[in-house]
Amino acid sequence: MMLLAEGLTKSFPGVRALDGATLTLAAGSVHALLGENGAGKSTLVKLLTGVYRPDAGRVVLDGRDMHFASPLEALHAGIGVVHQERNLVPEFSIAENIALQHLPNRLGMVDRARMREQSRRCLDLLDLDLDPDTKVAELSVAQAQLVEIAKALSVDTRVLLLDEPTASLTGDEADRLYAIVRKLTATGHAVVLVSHKLEEVFAVADTVTVLRDGRSVAQAQPLSGYTRDEIVDLMVGRAYASVELAARTVDRDATPALELAGLSTRHGHRDVSLRVARGEILGLYGLVGAGRTELAKALLGLDEITGGEVRVHGVPVRIRDVGQALRRHRIGYVPEDRKGEGLFLEQPITRNVGVTVWRRLARFGLIGDKAERDVVAEYTRLLGIRAASPTQLAGQLSGGNQQKVSLAKWLAASCDILIVDEPTVGIDVRTKAAFHELIARLAGQGMAILLISSDLPEVVTLADRIVVMGEAAVRGELPNDHDYDTVSQRVIRLIHAAPAAA
Repeated sequence: MMLLAEGLTKSFPGVRALDGATLTLAAGSVHALLGENGAGKSTLVKLLTGVYRPDAGRVVLDGRDMHFASPLEALHAGIGVVHQERNLVPEFSIAENIALQHLPNRLGMVDRARMREQSRRCLDLLDLDLDPDTKVAELSVAQAQLVEIAKALSVDTRVLLLDEPTASLTGDEADRLYAIVRKLTATGHAVVLVSHKLEEVFAVADTVTVLRDGRSVAQAQPLSGYTRDEIVDLMVGRAYASVELAARTVDRDATPALELAGLSTRHGHRDVSLRVARGEILGLYGLVGAGRTELAKALLGLDEITGGEVRVHGVPVRIRDVGQALRRHRIGYVPEDRKGEGLFLEQPITRNVGVTVWRRLARFGLIGDKAERDVVAEYTRLLGIRAASPTQLAGQLSGGNQQKVSLAKWLAASCDILIVDEPTVGIDVRTKAAFHELIARLAGQGMAILLISSDLPEVVTLADRIVVMGEAAVRGELPNDHDYDTVSQRVIRLIHAAPAAA
């Protein structure tokens, strides 16, 4: 046994996040830490790495009781972590971020040449072709995630905790990461994997601990002894039934709700054309760097359009910002980066959900607390948001519950068109299935939905058609018959194809 966390308890105002949880790690193994959103997984990781101090319980590393006063102390003890939330300095370069905790120096000065060399070595571990001098602020969310992982690998850790490490990665990138994980375990490292992607968990993990309501309901058990359904049953406390999505009929001969015609942008898009009909879910798929998020931001006025047209219900429009998109055109946007763009972390849930409907709720120019609470209550129930109260700060919620709040405000606004970018990142299996049912129901009610997702099974489950992008251009489009094996093969061929002719 390399590490034992025993009887850990941690409470926050109104919430007991952990209630006597236990975790045991052995050298040379990958240990899955599973549970629903709010089960206490991220809190346990933060206790192990010195972000929080436990109210009760103990952490034992190599037979010694440990009391970490800070993440740096945990790091020096040999525990590295990649948190679900980014821990990079945007204005620093990749090299500076990777070396931040152990800056190389010569005669009391930072040795920048050595710093770049060390960062290049870490990036090469992940086959990541990035210039070490690039500012982190210039990276996509997925690239920043990979840099975060490279940073963790730069330290001589014996225990590595990965909290949703592949949330923003494609399948190939995830495979590359897990190949590195296997190299680490082969040299005696212990790796903790926190993930909602059960297919990945079963492919890479050796043992499993399942948390439910802050308690360990399975502890350090061989994963091979469980089926997927049994794991889900442990997580949710009852058997889980997959959601059957109702069939929909889409009138593609009608005027599209949203249309991009020959769109070019400052980001480098060229001649991008696509159409989303009322009641249709259009999946936008591609590898990291394909330009999908940047395309969505351009049509919402967050990046410059240099050519072509955006049409809403057949009418050419120029949208300045997200607020105008909602007010004039009833377009909602759930961004990929919920913390940086999707939420006011220092504001309560009520304000975060109610912000899109303040005009509707206002009476004589004032918004009553009860009106906001009523809206929050509806979507708390619909999405299963776990919170101590509607006034809890969004920044105090678990990552998955933050994602639900980010989604709830746009559902409350009753949009005609909804653009959702990586909507189920960090969401547990039960809520993910409920979200799929919800998004299909919204489309069935006539909403046009542009779904941007790196989760190909999700795209195949939900989309009516799939547009594949690569290098900021459309590679091709295909209908979706929901046969994963067939569709995935066709998608892969399109990814490696030349850009579609304009």
